[in-house]
Amino acid sequence: LLGGCAATPAKNPADPFEPLNRGVYQFNDALDRAVAKPVAKGYDAVMPEPGKIMVSNFFSNLDDILVTLNDLLQLKLVQATSDFGRILINSSVGVLGLVDVASQSGFEKHDEDFGQTLGYWGIKSGPYLVLPVLGPSTVRDGIGFYVDTRPSQMRRVTHMRTRNQLYLTRGINRRAQLLEQEKVIEGAVIDRSEYRDWE
Repeated sequence: LLGGCAATPAKNPADPFEPLNRGVYQFNDALDRAVAKPVAKGYDAVMPEPGKIMVSNFFSNLDDILVTLNDLLQLKLVQATSDFGRILINSSVGVLGLVDVASQSGFEKHDEDFGQTLGYWGIKSGPYLVLPVLGPSTVRDGIGFYVDTRPSQMRRVTHMRTRNQLYLTRGINRRAQLLEQEKVIEGAVIDRSEYRDWE
């Protein structure tokens, strides 16, 4: 949602989707200003810091399942063992992941997704691509994001209202985490009306 800040040369070969990207960026920016940012500010103001940490830990624990699967697909067996250990510790001792006991016990947090897995096997990132709501990406990482959603534990929640509330809470929490970063961006001399080719 914060992506796309500086000018991109016209007809940039690295950005063949420039007209589409600009349109999607403008949509994302309008949605963020009208809805996402105000809601995130409200959440940040009323939610106690321990509560925000627990919410972040809960979703981070769910992410570790995907991280472990991508560890295996990238043949990072030692890291996969460590990340699987994080899941076991945080899901049990950490009360469903609300407390990150694993990090306190020396289990490092990793970040692996299917886009990185494709890169590991030699797939190029492809052109720059702005995704609706999600923001700046590449063709490879956009495909990777879609694949990562298939085994997602939240997707397996059959009760629609509960599933939607989980997605909404996760989105609000992530947007609230970006508020501080946004202050830095807005403090820089950057033209937010144009997006940047991050590749």
